[in-house]
Amino acid sequence: MVKLRHQTLGNGQIRPIERAVECLKSAAPVDYDTATAKMEQRVAEIAQKTAPEMIWLLEHPPLYTAGTSANFADLLAPDRFPVHKTGRGGQFTYHGPGQRIAYVMLDLKLRTPDVRKFVAQLEEVLIRTLAVFDVTGERREDRVGVWVRRPDKAEGAEDKIAALGIRLRKWVTFHGLSLNVNPDLEHFSGIVPCGVANHGVTSLKDLGMDVGISEVDAVLLGEFENVFGAKLIDPPVS
Repeated sequence: MVKLRHQTLGNGQIRPIERAVECLKSAAPVDYDTATAKMEQRVAEIAQKTAPEMIWLLEHPPLYTAGTSANFADLLAPDRFPVHKTGRGGQFTYHGPGQRIAYVMLDLKLRTPDVRKFVAQLEEVLIRTLAVFDVTGERREDRVGVWVRRPDKAEGAEDKIAALGIRLRKWVTFHGLSLNVNPDLEHFSGIVPCGVANHGVTSLKDLGMDVGISEVDAVLLGEFENVFGAKLIDPPVS
């Protein structure tokens, strides 16, 4: 296991060392409880140094998740889809087909043990990915996630295009981010997404970008490598 976090170049500049991160991609939607159990197992293995870090790309069947700060008054349609309580930070969110989820399992002790920096890096991955598709994603100090200005709707209108929710155990991250590629946006109406009632939700398709999940994946993974100094590898075939 490599323990250095950076490399000093001859000119005195510091460059992050690329670390091998397994990249797992699930073709079919994954049950939420199944995904959570798999993350729990992998996080324990990473903490014990018996498995490499991982980024897992997947979709879920339609469902709502309640984070540790969820207000159940924000669950407007409790019988519409299954509701899962989850240990990640944040409030209510929707997951479903057409939404790319990236569960990110990294050992921050081998990188930078700074939660705010990790969240900022996830946001940066999303913002860079959106830029490739001519969409300007922005951070907001008072709201979690990545936002898009909507001058076509009303003055000052903004919609959320990507959500973040993370958890750490022994400095190993899990859960991660979700990016709306082409989900059914009406499904978000059963909750107050992330507790923010005065803004809407959008997607690449809603913004006129007719791109598929696989095309988004290629860009997202490339930006993940750039931002985190990672070298993505396929998991071994078992």
